[in-house]
Amino acid sequence: MNIIVVGCGKVGLTLARQLNQENHNVTIIDSDEKVLRHAVDSLDVMGIHGNGAMLKTQQEAGVHNADVLIAATNSDEINMLCCLIAKKEGNCNTIARIRNPEYSEEITYLRDELNLAMVINPEMIAAREVERLIRFPSATRIDSFSRGKIDMIRTRVPSHSVLCGRKLYEISKLLTVSVLICSIERGDQVIIPSGSDEILADDMISFIVKPQNANDFFQQVGIHYAPIRSCMIVGGGKVTYYIAKYLQENHMKCRLKIIDMDKDRCDFLADAFPGATIINGDGTDQDLLIREGIENTDAFCALTGFDEENIMLSLYAGKLSSKARLVTKINRIGFENVISEMNLGSMIYPKLIVADYIVQYVRALQNSQGSNVETLYKIANGKAEALEFKVKDDPELVNHTFMELHFKPNVLIAAIMRNHQMITPKGQDYMLPGDSVIVITTNTGFNDLKDILQYF
Repeated sequence: MNIIVVGCGKVGLTLARQLNQENHNVTIIDSDEKVLRHAVDSLDVMGIHGNGAMLKTQQEAGVHNADVLIAATNSDEINMLCCLIAKKEGNCNTIARIRNPEYSEEITYLRDELNLAMVINPEMIAAREVERLIRFPSATRIDSFSRGKIDMIRTRVPSHSVLCGRKLYEISKLLTVSVLICSIERGDQVIIPSGSDEILADDMISFIVKPQNANDFFQQVGIHYAPIRSCMIVGGGKVTYYIAKYLQENHMKCRLKIIDMDKDRCDFLADAFPGATIINGDGTDQDLLIREGIENTDAFCALTGFDEENIMLSLYAGKLSSKARLVTKINRIGFENVISEMNLGSMIYPKLIVADYIVQYVRALQNSQGSNVETLYKIANGKAEALEFKVKDDPELVNHTFMELHFKPNVLIAAIMRNHQMITPKGQDYMLPGDSVIVITTNTGFNDLKDILQYF
């Protein structure tokens, strides 16, 4: 597909790289010639120097032949104008990044009136994930499928867990809840497991479960965390604003403390969230953190605009309190293999979250076959994918037991949703038209459910 990305910042560059890896023809527009040249040199993409909100620039980038235009500049208003011009001139699908909290109440109106295919807010999505992690302290990541009816939860296996040393086929005999372990991360290795694979202490596992059964699973396998009653956040930016908003909306009984250096920002947060404690100070000041109770907080979130600060803050919080639930925001993703070995708790990558959503949309858009990508997540530090497909009436797929089908290597059918009921699949199960099917794989680029099949 022909895709135009307006804006060559962190989000735009991540999107261009991801879409280029998906074999799309990508053109980047940016008014900063130096930044644009770096992007063109590091990626196999076209570059257009100019203002993406001008018709002439979009015409030069080929808007008449574009399938999708993604506006990801630092200005919400410019992003909306870019999409409006592209829709009028090229009639392509348009996606706008809109970050300002003031627009959050009007997203539906803006999407409808500007005829946008998608409106995406990286900070809002990241905040939703952090808020869920605070509500669910046993997990390091939670991804949802089938409109929240199925969760995929990532957690680390402690040495005292009954899972240690067990092969997967043995685990179902230990549990009274239905779960399916769909990936094992061990060092740099990602395993899409079979029944004979064994779980070891310190493995990072992802499993599929009904949301209401997750706590029972954690208790039965010996992974225990106390509820979060207090949370300290360093950094008062947009992610923090949305976290506080979600905690307030969900009436969660959590004492929230926010530290930020900007006095005006602190005043704004204090007015917006009178139930929270807002502190104007340097979040990297160890004495301040100790005075404010970092040693006793149940959750600590490092959400400043600087990766180095966030990493050091989380390491410091983890040193002072072994029980604290750590959340670390990371903007750059070049050193994920290094930092994944550190005690940083749950790492939130807003850029990757945006890429997941947009790649999911683009795959579904380009797919003209029987089954579409409904949901897509990058998991295991981007080394694997979890995809949800809608099953159509395809004779190659439906009414064949999984034992009869031949799957490509490193492909796992993790769950089937049928008539609002989750099925944990076994060899004798099969797919029917209308099912939602969750696939876990280390392969990339699956656009259709038939891509999982191996043809001989």
